[in-house]
Amino acid sequence: MTTITAQRPTTGTRRQSHVVTDAVTMLRRNLLHIVRYPGLSIFVIGGPVVFLLLFVYVFGGTLGAGLPGVDAASGREAYIAYVMPGILLITIAGTAGGIATTVSMDMTEGITARFRTMAISRAAVLAGHVLGNTIQAIIAVVVVLGVGLAIGFRPTAGPAEWLAVAGIIALISFAISWLAVGMGMQAKSVETASNYPLILTFLPFLGSGFVPTESMPGWLQWFAQYQPFTPFIETVRGLLLGTPLGWSPALAVGWCLVIAAVGYAWSMVLYERKSVR
Repeated sequence: MTTITAQRPTTGTRRQSHVVTDAVTMLRRNLLHIVRYPGLSIFVIGGPVVFLLLFVYVFGGTLGAGLPGVDAASGREAYIAYVMPGILLITIAGTAGGIATTVSMDMTEGITARFRTMAISRAAVLAGHVLGNTIQAIIAVVVVLGVGLAIGFRPTAGPAEWLAVAGIIALISFAISWLAVGMGMQAKSVETASNYPLILTFLPFLGSGFVPTESMPGWLQWFAQYQPFTPFIETVRGLLLGTPLGWSPALAVGWCLVIAAVGYAWSMVLYERKSVR
């Protein structure tokens, strides 16, 4: 009896080690894919940078002057601070298209089916995509944030707030990545897979990313206040600029857990169903 009890933790430990090792291997594969095909990374970073410059230098003066407590003379400077969190969330959402496309390519080209015949953990195959995209999203956010600092963004966050920002950015990226994996596996073609995640890119526009939700029509205001990207944006904004956080951090973490759980369950079901064909 004593011998059997002692062996069970060892078996479980071996299985966990097997999953972790496989996940690291698949992560390495996806990181190499990012390095070999830098065009997608350039697009993921370049799009938000263009949005940032457009909204700051073309619309910033007018939109900034319309913010509460801001005069016309300092409108553009105030708008840089206001819009930056929304741009960072668009950056994260933009990476979803890349991972959905990559997953769809693996499915349509039979690579996932080949992995299934090998001694590779099923969860690790998808986890490699998720971890790789999370790292890419964090790097993209850092680059876009650097551009924002170069054109006048001046956060007031201290070390603790910056650490919290890093944590929430990583958590959001992780959750969005799992959802994007499900989208990529659901798509019937690579072209369709690249289109599904576009809805995520529009959500910051329909939240508090570019204008206060109070300025929207009543029906849209309700959606803007309760969709996930608004607490995401308000949490990042509050941490970076010291604006009131309220319930935004709790809602942001809650939404991340829900999105990640749904994305994981959806992806695993589709993986089991489609990889046997």
